[in-house]
Amino acid sequence: MKGHSEMSYSKQTSLFPELAVLVNPPKPVNVASVPQRSPFRYPGGKTWFVPTLRKWIKQMNFKPRLLVEPFAGGGIISLTAIFENLVDSVLMVEIDEDIAAVWQAVVQGDSRWLAMRILNFELEREAVIQEIGKRPNSNRERAFQTILKNRTYHGGILAEGSGLLKYGENGKGIRSRWYPKTLARRFENLDLIKKNVEFKCEDGLDVMAKHSSNVDAIFFLDPPYTAGGKKAGKRLYRHYDLDHERLFRLCEDMKCEFLLTYDNALEVRELARRHSFEMRLIPMTNTHHAKMEELIIGKNLAWMDDLPAVHEPEVEYEVLTRRKKKLNPRRQRTASPNP
Repeated sequence: MKGHSEMSYSKQTSLFPELAVLVNPPKPVNVASVPQRSPFRYPGGKTWFVPTLRKWIKQMNFKPRLLVEPFAGGGIISLTAIFENLVDSVLMVEIDEDIAAVWQAVVQGDSRWLAMRILNFELEREAVIQEIGKRPNSNRERAFQTILKNRTYHGGILAEGSGLLKYGENGKGIRSRWYPKTLARRFENLDLIKKNVEFKCEDGLDVMAKHSSNVDAIFFLDPPYTAGGKKAGKRLYRHYDLDHERLFRLCEDMKCEFLLTYDNALEVRELARRHSFEMRLIPMTNTHHAKMEELIIGKNLAWMDDLPAVHEPEVEYEVLTRRKKKLNPRRQRTASPNP
């Protein structure tokens, strides 16, 4: 992440004060510059958030003993925190049983087995179909099937309705995202940090409730984006249904630091205001390389002053509408002739 002086900008007056308009807005993070730790090609992955994670933890006056990630998914945030010694340990939580199988395999010591399985697998379309059609006889076999599907399915999507790549990148088909040596190396590296990783296949909100009073912990929260009926999360994840109101209540009751990332949606901003949280807009690019902004939500985001804030609207249009309704009858009475 660039320093404050490099990311300076000036604000411009707007008719819509809720939106921060910047003359020189910060640029999205180049994800190619971030070390790739996860074996997953994960939809909604947070590689672009890594520089902000570093900045968040380094501005604290203590080294957190524990990072809790209740919606771990591809796990890039937890893995970065451990590999870069930003925290002592991490608790990764994921409710999807296929994804959970991979992280369970890692903490149980099967990373090297997975690395060899990947290196020895002959990737052909018929072989992939046959492999993923098998009933796994162990957790590590299920983990291998999950990685195989993640790396050969459209967008890495494991939810129902997804399927094998047909054309892929440059016509490579299912080989587009299958890098056996790279994947094997990532699993071998994961074996080195397994002692610092705890994993639970549970509901993320329930785990939050258990650990919210731990003052030695910090939380990174990246829930499925389904607030306000948003459909992206329903398409990307099996377990997309989430009680967003409960999530915000749990955050409000926390005794420790947390960061919450969300889609920049009206319903989410209203939830954040109702619970008196601060918001910042952070630039990122999606899988189609389109520039977007995501919300970062927390109790105190003063350390993020180089990013645009989302303010409470200064003008409520409902008030203006009521005023107009009060004025109109008076004007009509003045203009009306006496009976």
